[in-house]
Amino acid sequence: QVHVVESGGGLVQAGGSLRLSCAASGTINGYSAMGWYRQAPGKQRELVAVIFSGGDTSYPDSVKGRFTISRDNEKNTVYLQMYSLKPEDTARYYCSALVNKLNYWGQGNQVTVSS
Repeated sequence: QVHVVESGGGLVQAGGSLRLSCAASGTINGYSAMGWYRQAPGKQRELVAVIFSGGDTSYPDSVKGRFTISRDNEKNTVYLQMYSLKPEDTARYYCSALVNKLNYWGQGNQVTVSS
C-alpha cells in the first residue's frame, strides 16, 4: 500500500507564490510517475504537473511556465512550486503516485488565490 500526504497550500494574493509538498510512504525512485492534480468546485479534476521515473516532466498550457514539479528521492517527496498565481488557480490540489499501474491519492490541500 502506498500512502501520499500533501502539505503546504493556503491563501495567497494573485501574483504570489506557494509550494506544495507530497511525502510518499515508499521509495519514489521506483514509482512510474508522480503528479499533481487540482479540482475546483463544479469542475473535473485536472492534471497540472507530472514527473516520470526518468525525470521528464509535463504540464498543461494553463500552468506551463508558472508551475514547476520536482522531487527529492532521498526524502521521497515531490514538490509543486507555483508562481504568478491567478484566481483561476484556486482549487483543491491532490498528489498522486502511479505505482504498478495503480494510482494512489492524497487527501488534497486547498489553494485559494484572492484577486
